[in-house]
Amino acid sequence: MDTEPCWSVAETELFARQGLPFGSDEKALVIGKSLPAAADAMAKAFDEPGGGTEIADELLRLVTEVVTAKAEAMPGARELVELTAAAVPVAVASNSPRALLDAALARGGLSEMFPVKLAADEVTAPKPDPEMYLTACRLLDVEPADALAFEDSMTGLRSARTAGMPVIGVPTLKHQDFPADVVIGSLRDEELLAWVSGWPRR
Repeated sequence: MDTEPCWSVAETELFARQGLPFGSDEKALVIGKSLPAAADAMAKAFDEPGGGTEIADELLRLVTEVVTAKAEAMPGARELVELTAAAVPVAVASNSPRALLDAALARGGLSEMFPVKLAADEVTAPKPDPEMYLTACRLLDVEPADALAFEDSMTGLRSARTAGMPVIGVPTLKHQDFPADVVIGSLRDEELLAWVSGWPRR
């Protein structure tokens, strides 16, 4: 799901309430982080020590409203998931809390496509810690080195790398260096789809 624009709407609103702009530098402070980590980064930017919990509550409320109303699947996402799920077990390992993850997948009609769905508030340490990916691999009964992660943020990339997984990057921030094993501009990448289509079907 392309939820990052939804997060940006909510984040822009909270920065505006402080009389602060929200641009690429501010986005880089929060992108890919768990809700508590993003809220703590915002509290620091707002010079509000200890304000992370209150900011997290409001940020979650705002972003859930936007996701429920406007979030869209990334171009090519449904086709890629369908092709992949026909060949290998698939999972979602999201740094969003469960309520937001469910809202996003429901909005995109993807809820039933993933037998394993893991959210940030269901692990001890969210991304960039490797726990989320290690747990997802365990639930899929696959070794991390034999799995493949798709990531759009540096936070997620670090998590997958530390878990020992190869990574295909679809970076949200196009200008940044993104050291994944393969970087693509879209989930509609023709070489990617041809490769997945060639896997033996289950």
